[in-house]
Amino acid sequence: MTYCLALKVNRGLVFASDSRTNAGVDYVATYSKMRRYCWPGERVCVLMTSGSLATSQAVMNAINRDLNDPDAEFSLRHGKQLYEVAQYIGKLSQAEQTLHEKAMEKSNASAESNFILGGQIAGQAAEIFHIYPQGNFISASEDTPYLQIGETKYGKPILDRIIAKSTTLEDAARCAMVSLDSTIRSNISVGPPIELAMYQDDSLDEPFHHTYTLNSPMYKSMKKQWTDGLHRAFEQLPRFDWEKVKADEPEGE
Repeated sequence: MTYCLALKVNRGLVFASDSRTNAGVDYVATYSKMRRYCWPGERVCVLMTSGSLATSQAVMNAINRDLNDPDAEFSLRHGKQLYEVAQYIGKLSQAEQTLHEKAMEKSNASAESNFILGGQIAGQAAEIFHIYPQGNFISASEDTPYLQIGETKYGKPILDRIIAKSTTLEDAARCAMVSLDSTIRSNISVGPPIELAMYQDDSLDEPFHHTYTLNSPMYKSMKKQWTDGLHRAFEQLPRFDWEKVKADEPEGE
């Protein structure tokens, strides 16, 4: 399991992902879920994955193969619209799953992978897409300007409360970090390091990218301040009526 999310706000895009690929009482593995492809001035693509690591790696290998083949029918650099790139990734994922379908059925395993694709092509608007294992995809909406894949439920509440189209790029990045941290605290199958990428609209340049470990000063400070803030907010919640009555009663001698 994993957790990845992308946010689309007025000034750009934010991407965040964990790095845990397996978890158990005696085994934990990590693997980057985020890939960045940039051709300055032309296009920027960020791709994140969840689900079958074998399928995800095979898709990444096929993407690199096509990028290195001048005679390839299609590649990340061919699409005039970002949705055409999403269609391409969906087809690669479907082809890989079909290749191993019978073997996976025999072992009662799943070869399904989900992908989030985001970025911008020169002359077009910046976009984000969730590409399903079936190869189809959706984009973010005006009312819900974010997409999630993997273990989504623990990190969703803060996104619903904070994220809007008007949210600043930096606040969106902070919200993404808290969303990841909330999921890490609640589910052992999601874990650090956290990767964060921010892309500013129309820059058509390499996104800002940073990796945060448990010992990163910014991550440690964010975790502490968020936890302390939640405790303060909880302590200030309204009192029940019976608590007010009890508080007004005179103390016995």
